[in-house]
Amino acid sequence: MKKTFLSIVIFLVSTTNIFSHVEHYSDFRYLEYELFRNNKLIGYHKYNFERLKNELTVHSDVKFKISKLGVDLYNYEAKSEEKYKDSNFFQFSSNTNQNKKIKYVNIVYNKEKDNLTIDGSSFKGESPKDFIVGTWWNHEIVKAKAQISAISGRIIQQKVEFLGKEKIEINGITYNTLHFNFSSSDESLPESKKLNTDIWYEEKSFLWVKAAFKKTGRWEYRIKEAK
Repeated sequence: MKKTFLSIVIFLVSTTNIFSHVEHYSDFRYLEYELFRNNKLIGYHKYNFERLKNELTVHSDVKFKISKLGVDLYNYEAKSEEKYKDSNFFQFSSNTNQNKKIKYVNIVYNKEKDNLTIDGSSFKGESPKDFIVGTWWNHEIVKAKAQISAISGRIIQQKVEFLGKEKIEINGITYNTLHFNFSSSDESLPESKKLNTDIWYEEKSFLWVKAAFKKTGRWEYRIKEAK
């Protein structure tokens, strides 16, 4: 069961474009999402946007718990911080507790080499600067060839398919969205590590409003608040 939920967490917290148009989100100070499994609320994911002159720091806080008959089967908590200067990424760090198993990743932009240096619990090395790190809030992820796990630094090659425009309703609000599917490029990966996630972004603001995938049940992120 641990391996199954580990793969679930990778889906939940595995993606933000490094050199991306973060100014698209200049109107947002706070984003909050509810996390559901089989339509049952199990946790949250919150973002706080802190701006100082030409710098942006995004603080992320994730927590969820899976219980059955009053017994906690799985507990997950993660905190991360990503930093941009003049809309360009220069640093990311996270610490994660997966059922008492600690993981981490630190990523920095290397100006001399014009790439990223990754120090993670499952990968240490370098990557191109246009690979992705973080979470789904930044829509520029749709352009990336790969994402860097915000949990452990593992690099995940991806392919992205645009599925069309859709109207979806969440908490009584109707959103005009762009629907994408993200899947793993590497077909040799075991099923437990393959990416297959649907993401919806609001058409005009690029606000991330929903995520969904199936893995021992149906999982969904649904936007609760944006301000």
